[in-house]
Amino acid sequence: MNGWIITLFAVVAVLIWLRIDFKLGLRRQRKEATRHIQKTRYSEVDLLPTGEDFYNRLLADIKQANDHIHLLFYIFRDDHIGSKVINALEDKVKEGVMVRLLVDRVGCKIPKKKIKEMRKLGFRFAYSHPPSFPYIFFTYNRRNHRKLVIIDGRVGYIGGYNVGDEYLGRDPKFGPWRDFHLRLDGDGVQDLQGQFLQDWQTAKQRCTVKESHYPPLKQGPIPLRVLPTDGTYLEETFIDLAKQAKRKLVIGTPYFVPGKLLQKELIAASKRGVDVKLLVPKKGDQPLVKAGSFLYFEDLLLAGVSVYQYYRGFFHAKVVIVDDQVADIGTANFDQRSFHINHEINCLIYDSEFIHGVISELEHDISISERLTIEAYQNRPLSQKGKEKVAKLVSGLL
Repeated sequence: MNGWIITLFAVVAVLIWLRIDFKLGLRRQRKEATRHIQKTRYSEVDLLPTGEDFYNRLLADIKQANDHIHLLFYIFRDDHIGSKVINALEDKVKEGVMVRLLVDRVGCKIPKKKIKEMRKLGFRFAYSHPPSFPYIFFTYNRRNHRKLVIIDGRVGYIGGYNVGDEYLGRDPKFGPWRDFHLRLDGDGVQDLQGQFLQDWQTAKQRCTVKESHYPPLKQGPIPLRVLPTDGTYLEETFIDLAKQAKRKLVIGTPYFVPGKLLQKELIAASKRGVDVKLLVPKKGDQPLVKAGSFLYFEDLLLAGVSVYQYYRGFFHAKVVIVDDQVADIGTANFDQRSFHINHEINCLIYDSEFIHGVISELEHDISISERLTIEAYQNRPLSQKGKEKVAKLVSGLL
C-alpha cells in the first residue's frame, strides 16, 4: 500500500514540475522574444504546389550553387528523396561549396552513422534548439518549425515541405500530399538568410558572416514581407488579417486549434458578411490535434463559416487569403503550438495576380473536399467526443 502511495506522490510531483517548467519557460520565451518588423521586398516568386515541383526546383538550384547552401528543415528523412538531396549536397561539398544543414533533433531521421560521414566529408551539421536548463521540458517541446533553403544568398525557399518521401505522396497511410512552398529569386532572400544565420548561432554553431552571404539582389514585381516569429506575435498577426477581411477569408491548415481570441475574430468576420472558408484534412496525422479542432467547429458552423475536409490525400499547406489583398504562406499552422511555442516563418504576399493563382489552387482543393455540416458534426461518434475531452486537457500543447 505504501508503495502505491509513494508512486502516486511521485507521479503527481512530476506532473506539477512539468507544468511549472512549461509555464515558466513559456513566460521567459515571451519576455525574450523579438517582434520582427521586416521591410517590404520586391521579388520574383514562384508557387510550388506539389512535391515534384519543390524537389525538382530545389535539386536544380543546388546543382547551380557556387558558394554556399544553407538548409533548415523540421523533418529530414534518410529515404529515397532524402538520399537524393544528400547526394546532391555531397557533390557540392566536394566542389568546395559550404553546406550548412540545420534540423530538428526530433524530426531528423538521418542515422548517426550517416551524419558522421557527412561531417567527415565537410558538411556543417547541427540540431536546432537543443534542450537547456532550467526549463528542460519547455525547451524540449519548443521546435524550430521553419523550413528554409538559401543558395548563394540569391535564391531562397520557404513553405510547408520538409524532406521525405511522404511529401511526394509515397506514404500509403496518407496518399497524395498537398502543400505549398515558395521559391524567391532576388530581393527578400536576405531576410531568409538572416533568419537562418540567427538560428545557426542559436544552435551554438559558429559562422562568420561573409560578403557572399549577402550579395546584391535584383528586384522583381511581387511585393512581400518575410515574417519570422519566436513563439509570440503570430496570433496577433492572424487576428489583424481576420479584422482586415471585407469580402473573403480563406484559411488552409493541417492543424486548427485557434484559441478563443482568434476564434472570436473568425466568427465576427462571418457575422459582418465576410465569406469565411476553412480547409482542413479529413484524415489527420495527429489524432489529438484533429480532436482539438472539433472543439471549435460547432461555433464556427453556427456562425456561418464553411468548413471543408480534404480527403484526397493529406492537406498540409499553411495559407491565409484575405480578399485579393494578402496571401500568407509559410510554416506556421493555425494552432497553439505555432502561436506560442514553435519558431516559425511566413511570407506575406501583396500581389493580386499571384494571390488569384493561390486562390485558384485552393478553390480546386475545396471542390474535391467534403463540406462539414452542423448535422454531421452533432452526430459524430462518442469515440470522437471522448478524444475531444482529452484534447481539451492538453490544448496548450496542440
